[in-house]
Amino acid sequence: MTIDKQIEMALKALASDKRLQVLDWLKDPVGNFPPQVDGDLITDGVCANFITDKLGVSQPTAARHLKVLADAGLIIPTRKKGWTFYRRDEAAISRLKRTISEDL
Repeated sequence: MTIDKQIEMALKALASDKRLQVLDWLKDPVGNFPPQVDGDLITDGVCANFITDKLGVSQPTAARHLKVLADAGLIIPTRKKGWTFYRRDEAAISRLKRTISEDL
């Protein structure tokens, strides 16, 4: 994928208040989500069910938001014990910030 396509996908992902909210919550998963039985909030990420509940949307809507963020490379999905957990991809977010500031 070209860098222009990556930037385009990331900017589209960031064009939603709900997706921006998810990224903000995932900055501090321990402060924003309850403890999980399976998966560590920091190393594994936050269970999609917790994100869905906090967003106050249906599961399919939350899944779509999370897929857009993952496809844009802003979050990392991890499957564990039948659940999907999400955490921010800080390296990718830093690269995106740097690329945008250099190219614009």
